Amino acid sequence: MAERAKPRLGVAMIGHAFMGRTHSHAWRSAPRFFDLPLDPQMKVLVGRDQPRAEAAASTLGWAEVSTDWRAVLERKDVHLIDICTPGDTHAEIAEAALEAGKHVLVEKPMANSVAEAERMYAAAQRARPQGVHAMVGFTYRRVPALQLARELILEGKIGEVRQVRAQYLQDWLADESAPLSWRLDKERAGSGALGDIGAHIIDLTYFLTGQRFAGVSGLLDTIVAERPVAEQNGTGAGLAGGVAGAERGPVTVDDAALVTGRLESGAPVILEASRFAWGRKNAMRIEISGSRGALCFDFEEMNVLHYYDATTSARTAGFTRILATEPDHPFVEAWWPPGHGLGYEHGFTHQVVDLVRGIAADEDPRPSFEDGLHVQRVLDAIERSSGAANQWTAVHEFERS
Repeated sequence: MAERAKPRLGVAMIGHAFMGRTHSHAWRSAPRFFDLPLDPQMKVLVGRDQPRAEAAASTLGWAEVSTDWRAVLERKDVHLIDICTPGDTHAEIAEAALEAGKHVLVEKPMANSVAEAERMYAAAQRARPQGVHAMVGFTYRRVPALQLARELILEGKIGEVRQVRAQYLQDWLADESAPLSWRLDKERAGSGALGDIGAHIIDLTYFLTGQRFAGVSGLLDTIVAERPVAEQNGTGAGLAGGVAGAERGPVTVDDAALVTGRLESGAPVILEASRFAWGRKNAMRIEISGSRGALCFDFEEMNVLHYYDATTSARTAGFTRILATEPDHPFVEAWWPPGHGLGYEHGFTHQVVDLVRGIAADEDPRPSFEDGLHVQRVLDAIERSSGAANQWTAVHEFERS
């Protein structure tokens, strides 16, 4: 007897550069490795330039191309809008999509300002009674080793959280001749290292500890104030966005962010985000110390979690290296035999899995727009603190639903 066909989930993706490529891989992979309740259909890729969009769609596996995202919202065969565009377009597209009854996945950071994030959150709240869901793409939550860390914290393995130290270090801008791109333009990106990579460690701190930020003191610095203007090479594949030309232009975002903060419990937090750390390609690190032990993770060794049990004898105590590739580790059973390891792209696939399952169950997937708004408020508080000579700044929250 033939298996009954699953309900289809028509997906349109807006943007097809770096994040568009990773999201496309995820939409292709998720239904082939996981048993999903819905069948994702890669319906439409939306781009500003028709020839480039057509080339990307052919490579990435999308059935059709459009240059008008508003027209795509009118299609009955499109149920979800995946937003992979620069931050200055997130709010407009997400609000319109939710108003049209489409589920939304939006890349982080959620928006370029608190005001935009508040509008997006309100739009999601209005759409929720109609069974429409919205999610922010903080994919590091879906790394199996970090999922395991969250489980261990919930189980009380490290006791009460006492301190958090987190860094996100890259070096793709350490060369001052690297060209300008939209990521260095505050109007388009909202902020620099702070929002681009700092948002990840803010969200991870919240996700792992289960606590929001109460306040922060921040220092933002633009290390190289002027760069060569990029000559676009048409690929859209690189972080820098093109090849350096002779003309120069201003950098209007931060290159590095240094932050101290406190969680709701009062536990202190130290955060650092920099795109000027030579030799660090994607060193997203977090260490959480508790009353009974500690956990430590570095994304450059993404399949490994280090766990310290402070209740054991000092004679034999030390960090235990856990290779998070066993079938009973989160998400891993669908992939390879133990020890074979997962990569950067798998977090995006796991994101699709959780999103599709949430939609099918009519349950809000996490991180929600409420979670994204909290991160946006923390980013805003850090920026305001830096502008006020590092003054301690409260993270103003809304009434929780």
